[in-house]
Amino acid sequence: MIADDAVLLREGLVRLVTEHGHEVAAAVGDGPSLVEAIVRERPDVSIVDVRMPPSHTDEGLKAAVEARRLVPGTPVLVLSQYVEVSYADDLLADRAGAVGYLLKDRVAAITEFLDALGRVAGGGTVLDPEVVAQLLVRRRRDDPLRELTAREREVLGLMAEGMSNTAIARKLVVSDGAVEKHVRNIFTKLQLPPDEEQHRRVLAVLTYLRG
Repeated sequence: MIADDAVLLREGLVRLVTEHGHEVAAAVGDGPSLVEAIVRERPDVSIVDVRMPPSHTDEGLKAAVEARRLVPGTPVLVLSQYVEVSYADDLLADRAGAVGYLLKDRVAAITEFLDALGRVAGGGTVLDPEVVAQLLVRRRRDDPLRELTAREREVLGLMAEGMSNTAIARKLVVSDGAVEKHVRNIFTKLQLPPDEEQHRRVLAVLTYLRG
């Protein structure tokens, strides 16, 4: 599912994902049509712009939040030029994962975008670092992350950007085993019980963003 009011961009996204083996169930240009299409088609993932008719402010995000209320957990990747913190926070509030928020100008390569799309479709969370930074400004005083060390916070921040353990290890110039140990400590300190690994990563990232 693709929702963007800019016809050229919308058609460009349709062509891009189609050329890479995906089927586009619907391509729409406004918020109400987005909600209707998600409820009707139940897509594997939706690519959504933030600013669409009628207000051209935050209609896309509001529609995505409404769609996830009607179809719980439906995967949504927001692709926008802007960070709308309030509704981005609402999009994460159900703690279901399968959410991405990328800034158009900061997507460096098509492969990077398609990888993010796949991770969101698979239930993961992928957020641009600038989105993370603005969401963290909204933290509550009672910070559930207070038990984490500086290094564990750093690892969790990179997890929020959608990095795998191997990618985090390369970024921090440490071994994969060191990152795995930090991740286990994060799960323990955030009181996330043993569960499917990806599910716990999503919960840890959402705690980080809403902490």
